[in-house]
Amino acid sequence: MDHKSVLLTELIELLEVKPHGVYVDLTLGRGGHSKLLLENLNSDGTLIVFDKDIVAINEVKVAKTLNQDNVIFIHQDFRHLKMTLEELGYQEVDGIIADLGMSSPQVDDPSRGFSYQEDGPLDMRMNQNDRVTAREIVNTYSYQQLVRVFYEYGDEKYAPQIAKRLILARDIHPITTTFELVTIVKNALPMKELAKKGHPAKKVFQALRIEVNDELNALREMLSDATKLLKRNGRLLVITFQEDEDRIVKQFFNSLAKVKQNRYDPHTIVPEFKLLLRHALTPSEAEVSQNHRSKSAHLRGIIKK
Repeated sequence: MDHKSVLLTELIELLEVKPHGVYVDLTLGRGGHSKLLLENLNSDGTLIVFDKDIVAINEVKVAKTLNQDNVIFIHQDFRHLKMTLEELGYQEVDGIIADLGMSSPQVDDPSRGFSYQEDGPLDMRMNQNDRVTAREIVNTYSYQQLVRVFYEYGDEKYAPQIAKRLILARDIHPITTTFELVTIVKNALPMKELAKKGHPAKKVFQALRIEVNDELNALREMLSDATKLLKRNGRLLVITFQEDEDRIVKQFFNSLAKVKQNRYDPHTIVPEFKLLLRHALTPSEAEVSQNHRSKSAHLRGIIKK
């Protein structure tokens, strides 16, 4: 499946690109958001693109989607945003965007191990240089650790049953493929769950992917760094697809934009940031009909005053 960038025009419009500015796309993917952003930049503007998946960077380069001299490619986890920009000589930027969704080519490539619909190795690493894979987690984590991962990152209410069945299976032989894991999950669930709409292993796969890539901690570190890098009137826009991600972004943005009042001090502390949107922006019905993977997307933004 070709990758379709979610909330593409809405995000770029909210960014209000300055033609001579410096902008950062923290999740290059297949280059959809970056391409439209770059079209709004002059030749003396700069676009810095991050992705921890080298496959994504190489495919964009081969496709020449961003074939201009004012684009800088960075193969790096966005949790290292501030350090990386400082190494490049940038202390502040005009805008930062991040789309936290999986790109369709990643999901649809069985060799990456993200899909419960295709058989492949239990990998799930965004960055192929990272050491920890889903295979290592399912074969070495304790019962308590597996239950925690499935509960916290997948909201899987049958986490104890799945973890127990998983450990019984790996005692016989190591679990190495996605379909082996899918079978274990199905065998652990009651018939009433298997009869429900949606894939029974979806939550477990999501939980393992988040654990493998330490996604939520990386998100927290990125948000902290990104807001420190914004110039005055600089904007940070983030698209999330999971409740935990959206909660982290929402709470972080709200904390920065909240008017602080000390009851022992009559003076109000005016916040340095302001919300761009009172409520998260979601895709239109037309976009969802064309791209079902956009259904759970939430766009939030903040501006430095």
